[in-house]
Amino acid sequence: MWFVYILLCSDDSYYTGISNDLDERLSDHKNGKGGAYTRSHKAVKIIYKEEFKDKSSVLKREAQLKSWSRAKKDALIRGDKIALKR
Repeated sequence: MWFVYILLCSDDSYYTGISNDLDERLSDHKNGKGGAYTRSHKAVKIIYKEEFKDKSSVLKREAQLKSWSRAKKDALIRGDKIALKR
């Protein structure tokens, strides 16, 4: 299984990534072994995740989420389907 996830960082920013082991990936981010962004914006916790069967699908979804505004990501995290359609 693969996951796309959104991390909340210590400065209240978001980081979006993929992994096939969320616990290990979060640990990597917290220990400075994750993405460059999370080395300077400390990862706090995973606040959203979706599961996929294959890497190709999760990569497409990651690209989509990374293109979204903060407001749209907030709506996704809240599960606000009406705001997502705007």
